Amino acid sequence: MRIHLVAVGKRMPSWISDGFSEYALRLRSGVQLKLIEVDTPRRGQKADLSRIIREEGTRLLQAAPAGTYQIALDQSGRSYDSESLAAQLEKWMTLGRDIALLVGGPDGLSDEVLESADQCWSLSPLTLAHPLVRIVIAEQLYRAYAISRGLPYHRSGRVS
Repeated sequence: MRIHLVAVGKRMPSWISDGFSEYALRLRSGVQLKLIEVDTPRRGQKADLSRIIREEGTRLLQAAPAGTYQIALDQSGRSYDSESLAAQLEKWMTLGRDIALLVGGPDGLSDEVLESADQCWSLSPLTLAHPLVRIVIAEQLYRAYAISRGLPYHRSGRVS
């Protein structure tokens, strides 16, 4: 199965690219994680944010590969703990379709993206730096995969 992380924003700092790549490489044995970056419209002091959000949404939906199961990353979405994300990843893997994770710009996703998504996922109630989201998603997907495969990456927090 392929998971496409379709994210607004290009030219990220090298530590963001390195962090994402590290977890994408760890996943390669069972799940391919691919990053698709989408240009963001220019933001000026008097930028029309609603127009920018709509444009970003259009670009995200156009960049998502056809036929993918689309999951919008939004604070209104469902939250998972590590074990429930592992169970959800298993469900996604049985769909027989690739996945597209849609990550908007710093001002969020358009209504069009939220309405067209098959599912919504909230990473955290915290506000995360926009570039950091890529690393968090990649690490959490790897953690979920490790849990479902019994790999020694995740610790459940239980002390014997």
